[in-house]
Amino acid sequence: MGKSLGDFHLTDIFLQTFTHEWETMEIEAERNIIVSKEDLSTIDQLNQEQKIAYHKILSSVYDTTSTAFFVDGPGGTGKTFLYRALLAKIRSQKHIALATVTSGVTTSILPGGKTAHSHFKIPLNDDEGKTCNISKQSSIAQLIKDAKLIIWDDATMAERKAIERFDQLLQDIMSNKEVFGGKTVIFGGDFRQTLSVIVKGKKNDMIDVSLVKSHIWNHLEKIHLTENMRARLDPDFSSYLLRVGNGTEITTNQDEIKIPPGINVPFIDDASSITTLTDMVFEDLYNMAADNTLPINKAILMTRNDFVHEINDILIDKFPGDEKCYLSFDQPLESSGQIQNEDFLHTLMPKGLPPHQLKLKKNCLVMLLRNINPTEGLSNGTRLICREFGNNVQAEITFGSFAKKIVFIPLIPLESPTDDFSSIPFKRTQFPLRLYFAMTINKAQGQTLDYVGLYLKEHVFSHGQLYVALSRAKTATNVKVLI
Repeated sequence: MGKSLGDFHLTDIFLQTFTHEWETMEIEAERNIIVSKEDLSTIDQLNQEQKIAYHKILSSVYDTTSTAFFVDGPGGTGKTFLYRALLAKIRSQKHIALATVTSGVTTSILPGGKTAHSHFKIPLNDDEGKTCNISKQSSIAQLIKDAKLIIWDDATMAERKAIERFDQLLQDIMSNKEVFGGKTVIFGGDFRQTLSVIVKGKKNDMIDVSLVKSHIWNHLEKIHLTENMRARLDPDFSSYLLRVGNGTEITTNQDEIKIPPGINVPFIDDASSITTLTDMVFEDLYNMAADNTLPINKAILMTRNDFVHEINDILIDKFPGDEKCYLSFDQPLESSGQIQNEDFLHTLMPKGLPPHQLKLKKNCLVMLLRNINPTEGLSNGTRLICREFGNNVQAEITFGSFAKKIVFIPLIPLESPTDDFSSIPFKRTQFPLRLYFAMTINKAQGQTLDYVGLYLKEHVFSHGQLYVALSRAKTATNVKVLI
């Protein structure tokens, strides 16, 4: 609200006490994670490959010879299923196991899941010399020290430097110079998906900054899962996806592949074709607005955020009910330019920030854009359904361990990212929410959706990005592509 703690004469002692109490709450939350019967039952449902990996990892957890693993496998081979079995086993024995992911959207998939950057205080910017912001004497450091197992899913999406800083953190906390301080750590991912790259130089050279470029890669014991459980539902579609992901699908001399006719939506014109696609994906839009119990696990995927905003605006206008529009308060960080720049700031939509005009309706889908309280299920990427509107937005968590929990989302000030192309650094005070009918392909990585619409207004970035989009669904009948 524009005030600092110093304005209220709060002392350092108070702040240190508050921080310590908050960290203690996080530790208690980790220790008190309830293991569901469903997760415990996964141990008996593992296939042969998963069982071998399960026992190998548990041997590392309980023996003195700890190992760092990398679990590799295409979508549908049960990587998440294996993680849930390991977490259930260790937590059921009153031990601590930490579950982290690279993308906030996938935190709901793992019980007690958080983003790695949030859990280990990994710096967001890749400046040399920065380290994880965790003191060796803190409660969080003790939590990490006590953890029997640490899982980092979708590590293929993480930048190499983030994982190397995590390695340095564990070596420091454990006072052990072995890789990851001698702790048992599992990284997981699928290299067919979109990897971490950055663009540098006048020639826009693509530079691979993924895990395989790190010295750590050679220290990881590789576990390969190949038996595709999802393929049993649609073997032909699964084979097609693997060919796309491996880059072996037949292409034209323009390096384009053919989309199977059964999933292709013929293009007529922008307006009618978009209507056709949205009606296919959200055919129950009116039921969704009226039925509070209707499960919602669908999305339209696109390549860029500006395309996503366009589709979200179309769908919120079609969504039945009375609209509630919240307007943000935008101000430049250099306050002298506020008057002449305020209208311009309203038009900006930097990544990670909500829109100036946040249009909401009862029972519409939204996504949380910040870690408000991860221990209570409010992480960046948490999917919610709006229930009531007032000074706060009342919403219901839709998926994960906190499903059906009612939460209140407050107004908070959010600064534009430092690497954004906007020439004016500014602060936006708004509810940290964004509509969730559509999202980018990269944001969907790691999720499984009941129904997927893929709207390609332009070519995908790579065959890996197309693989991610198509493999979010289990069968070809649940995918529609509009080009």
